[in-house]
Amino acid sequence: MPQLDERFLALPLRTLSDAALSKATELGCTHAEFRVERLRQAYRSFRDHVLETTADGQTLGLSVRVVHNGVWGFASDITLSTDSAAHLTERAVATARVSRPLTPASVELADEDVYADATWVSAYEVDPFDVDEATKTGRILELNELLLAAPGVTHATGILGYVHENKYFANLAGTSTTQQRVRLQAQLTAVSVGDHGFATMRTTAPPTGRGWEYLTGTGWDFEAEVAEIPELLAAHVVAPSVEAGPYDLVIHPSNLFLTIHESIGHATELDRALGYEAAYAGTSFATFDQLGTLHYGSEVMNVTGDRLVDHGLATIGYDDEGVAQQQFDVISGGTLVGYQLNRQMAAEKGFGRSNGCAYADSPGHIAMQRMPNISLQPAPGGPSTGDLISGVDKGIYIVGDKSWSIDMQRYNFQFTGQRFYKIDKGRLAGQLKDVAYQATTTDFWRAMEAVGSPDTYVLGGAFNCGKGQPGQIAPVSHGCPSALFRKVNVLNTQAEGGQQ
Repeated sequence: MPQLDERFLALPLRTLSDAALSKATELGCTHAEFRVERLRQAYRSFRDHVLETTADGQTLGLSVRVVHNGVWGFASDITLSTDSAAHLTERAVATARVSRPLTPASVELADEDVYADATWVSAYEVDPFDVDEATKTGRILELNELLLAAPGVTHATGILGYVHENKYFANLAGTSTTQQRVRLQAQLTAVSVGDHGFATMRTTAPPTGRGWEYLTGTGWDFEAEVAEIPELLAAHVVAPSVEAGPYDLVIHPSNLFLTIHESIGHATELDRALGYEAAYAGTSFATFDQLGTLHYGSEVMNVTGDRLVDHGLATIGYDDEGVAQQQFDVISGGTLVGYQLNRQMAAEKGFGRSNGCAYADSPGHIAMQRMPNISLQPAPGGPSTGDLISGVDKGIYIVGDKSWSIDMQRYNFQFTGQRFYKIDKGRLAGQLKDVAYQATTTDFWRAMEAVGSPDTYVLGGAFNCGKGQPGQIAPVSHGCPSALFRKVNVLNTQAEGGQQ
C-alpha cells in the first residue's frame, strides 16, 4: 500500500487549520471546517505514431467554510500561511453576514462521529506521476501500433489521463483527516475511413481508481482487447442497419453503467429531488414525496451507493464534511428507498446521519452533494451473459457506451453504444449498426426481467461528472452485471437524422 505523500505532509497542515478554526471560535461560528488540497492532473492524447497533446496542471490551496448565525459562509485562497488561514475565516464570516437576510432558515447539520488524526490511501500500486514520460508515452504508442498493423485500420488514437489527489480536512468538532487517492483512464480507438465513410471502435476499459499497474496487466488486459478491435471494427463497417421497433435487450455493463449514471445516479441526488439544484441540467422526477413508494423498476432491481468499493472512482475514506465511508440502499426490490445526502439535507429531512456524499473538486470550490459509487447489484447464483442471451428470441446485445441524451428531470432518454449484436432465437447473429434505445426511466427499469451473476459484474465509471454553478467535476464509478430488458423501443439513428 502506498504511503501518504511526504511533500503534502510537509505542509503546515495542523498549524493552518488551528489558525482558521481558532478564529472561527473567536468569531462565534457554530460550525467551521478547513481544507487544504493539492490536485495534480495530467492528460495525454496520441494519434497514430505520435504523442499529439500534453496537458499538466497542479492546484494547491486552502479553504474555510463556516456556519455563522445560522448561515453558510465560504472563502478560499492559495496562500498557505497562518495569516491567510485566519483571514479566510474572517472573509467566510463576512459572507455569511451578507447572506443572512437572504436565508430563510438556519443551517442545521446531522451529527457525525469525530475522527481525530485519521488517514486513508486509495487502493493502487504505482503512482503514474512516478513513472517516467518515455515509459508512459511508449505504452500507449505500443498499443496504437498494434491497431495500425491490422487490416482495415486507417488511424489509431489514444488518450491517457491520471490524477493524484491529496486532501487535509479539519473541523471544530475535532475531526482531522489526511487522504490520498490516485485514478487513471486510458482509451484506444481504431478508425476506418473508406467508401463506407468513417467508422470507429474503441476499448471498453473503464477509468479506475488504480495506478500505472492498470496499463501493465493488473485489472485489465489491454493487449487482448486491442487485438479484438480491428475485427470488431471490420464487422461494424459491413453490418446492416437496424430496423426500428421493440426489442429485448441484453446490455453489457460497459454500456449499462452510463444509463445507471444518468437515470439513477443523478435522479437520486436529494438536492435535485428537492429542487435546490436546478441550474446545471437539474431537478429530478424522483421527488421526495415518492420516497418509499416510487415503483422505480422491477423486483430484481437493487441499487446501492457507496464510498468504499476498492478502485471506485468515488471511493474515499471520509467525505468533504468529515463523514466516514459507508454503503447504503438507493433502490430495493424496485422501490426508491434512499437518496444521496450531505449533512445539511440529512438533518433537514430527518435522516439522522449523512451518507457521506459531500465533495469539492478543488480548494477553490465549496463542498456540495456529489454522487458516490452508484451500482446495480448482481443476483447471487444468477445467469451468465450467455444465459441471458439464450432467453431472447428477437433482440440486441449491446456493448460499450457512446452518445447519450436525457432530459433535466432524468426521465426521458436515449443511449447508443460501441457495438450491437443481433440476437436470433437465443444466439448472436452478427453485428448491427445505427442503434439507439429509447425509454422513460421508469419504463426502462421496470422492463428489466433479470440481472446477471456476480461473474458478469464490472465496475465502470467516468472521470468527469459535471454539476453545479460554478461547475464542478467529480469522478464516479458504477458497477453492474449484464441485464435483460424486455420490449424496449429501438431507434434507427440514421432514419432519425442522427449519427453514431
